Amino acid sequence: MTQPTQPPSEGNPFAQAPVAGTPHSADGNPYAQQAGAAAPAPAAPFMPPTPPARGNVALGLLAAVAVALVMAGVYGGIVGATEYEIGYAAVGVGFVIGFAAGRIGGANPALPVLSAVLSLGAVYLGQLIGIAVIGADELNVSATSLFTEHFDVLTEGWNETADPMTFLFLAIGAFAAFSGAKKAAA
Repeated sequence: MTQPTQPPSEGNPFAQAPVAGTPHSADGNPYAQQAGAAAPAPAAPFMPPTPPARGNVALGLLAAVAVALVMAGVYGGIVGATEYEIGYAAVGVGFVIGFAAGRIGGANPALPVLSAVLSLGAVYLGQLIGIAVIGADELNVSATSLFTEHFDVLTEGWNETADPMTFLFLAIGAFAAFSGAKKAAA
């Protein structure tokens, strides 16, 4: 049994009746593209957000220097508060410096080496800050004035108290920086 064909407005209460004088397509579809009408604009493709710029060696080095200065202060505060050099803190200093350099600077082979050198400087500077904090407590002066006005005394104190563990922490920090830069750039 075949059903008789009905115009779309009959039998479907939601169908729109054609407006008089409106051209229709040959197959009776009122929504079909009409001859001479403009083609619809194509849909814009999905564009994912662009990742941050990577591979800028100068920016990576600048970030590593800034992070090294901040981490030296943090490490110095830890050494001054505990009156001990902590190996894990030296690892953290180095890794954060290397990670910042590699993440921003990309896979340039100079960045891991520069990160290791910056880590050596940051751990050394942190140890000096720690000595200044400890000395300031003993001498009842500010650590800032001790650090800025008597830097030579701090370096002499560091030379006298440096032992194999001191150099081990320097090396650990440098290795962590080198590894952090390599991992972040991958």
